[in-house]
Amino acid sequence: MSSYIPKELRDKIATQAQRRCGYCLTSEAIVGTPMEIDHLIPQSLGGLTEEDNLWLACSLCNDHKNNRIAALDPVSGEIVRLFNPRHQKWNEHFEWDDDGTHVKGLTPTGRATVIALHINRPSLVKARHAWIIVDWHPPKD
Repeated sequence: MSSYIPKELRDKIATQAQRRCGYCLTSEAIVGTPMEIDHLIPQSLGGLTEEDNLWLACSLCNDHKNNRIAALDPVSGEIVRLFNPRHQKWNEHFEWDDDGTHVKGLTPTGRATVIALHINRPSLVKARHAWIIVDWHPPKD
């Protein structure tokens, strides 16, 4: 399995993703480090290295996702598919809490993704608080 991704394809995906993590919406411009290319369906599960199966993710969301495509929804107790940032709309599955520091899952997919990827990890919540002060967060779109 080759994980080589040509520069042109990496750049295209980065542009499509607005250069931010598809899961936690952290921006490359804020953290000062490039996002990783995530295989939405991991190669270990047969996912291909092609545009339709690739999206940007920050290293921590990508590390927590690992080779999973599903996780437990804490409300229903069911195993559900993780959020797919290429084919699903973020605001249909998630929203920001009142102060903008925590992501809330609105659907089984959203809730399972928030927990599985540790989207509200303490270090990121603390960073979001600082980003709010300088009006860098939450994303305006």
